[in-house]
Amino acid sequence: MSLFFTELLSNQIFLSAIAGWASAQIIKTIINFCFTKTFDPERLFGSGGMPSSHSATVCALATATAVHYSADSFEFAIAAIVAIIVMYDARGVRRETGTQAVVLNHFIEYFSKVDEHKFDFGTEKLKELVGHTPLQVAAGAVLGVVVACLMTLT
Repeated sequence: MSLFFTELLSNQIFLSAIAGWASAQIIKTIINFCFTKTFDPERLFGSGGMPSSHSATVCALATATAVHYSADSFEFAIAAIVAIIVMYDARGVRRETGTQAVVLNHFIEYFSKVDEHKFDFGTEKLKELVGHTPLQVAAGAVLGVVVACLMTLT
């Protein structure tokens, strides 16, 4: 089992993807702090926000794969297609989910005030920050490429 972890921790492609994710989460936390003047630990692990950690992760993965195996390899083809799907989903489906959560949270708040006994929706709000704008996806993609290049080309 320790051989597995030794090999995993020496895998530049895996480490590039993890570093892409970690970089995005740290930058996201700093940006959030600059705007709100409060530290939100959820930003270190949560989704949504600038830059997209989903994009940073999969673009770092694809870039490191291209550097290691070349752009004409099947490994890169798989990583690139996964990256495209993840970024499309982060910008599209997941963003729409967040937009719908905002509307539903307003409905829940309104109807809870109308008759608090008749409409008991619980106390937990739906998570609104789950998707990304196109700019957040693009920033995450650029970050992922840069991180992977720094990790694999040095």
